[in-house]
Amino acid sequence: MMHKTLTNLNTEALEKQSPEALQAHSVAAVVLALGSNYRAQKYLPIAREHLGALGEIQLSTAFQNPDFTATIELPKPDYTNQCVYLSLKSPTTLCQLEQTLKQFERECHRQRLVEEQTLIKKVTIDIDVLLVNLQMNENSLSNLRKPKWVVIETRYPFKTHEAAGIEELVKKGFLTN
Repeated sequence: MMHKTLTNLNTEALEKQSPEALQAHSVAAVVLALGSNYRAQKYLPIAREHLGALGEIQLSTAFQNPDFTATIELPKPDYTNQCVYLSLKSPTTLCQLEQTLKQFERECHRQRLVEEQTLIKKVTIDIDVLLVNLQMNENSLSNLRKPKWVVIETRYPFKTHEAAGIEELVKKGFLTN
């Protein structure tokens, strides 16, 4: 069953925490940023299929954006970006989820070492966690509160396309405070 927990979400008011501080926390849902500048028509559907195996997904519109590091002297391919709300079948730690996401990137032929050694990076798929919905401990009084969304502070402020994708998911009714 989809957690309809994103309606009226105000990301500016949410707590921001470092990814390191959240690694051992159990998460029930996440908002992800997908990006590809190389064969996006092939790799974005593969990534969405992998994510769908972890739980129910809702998608924002896919946006085509210029690479912000491109210059006139060094043009670079545009990125296709999309946000994904993923309600996990079963809670997992952020650390385990991130390991799974990196494995999905490798299965889509993401080659970080090759990218680092070239001026123009060919990114088949990049999957980043933007927001996490922390799983409340059922043995504490905290489960009486609403689900707790936390922003990954290294991703904030969100890029324009990320903010637009999150806003679209909010309007669709999947994110709430």
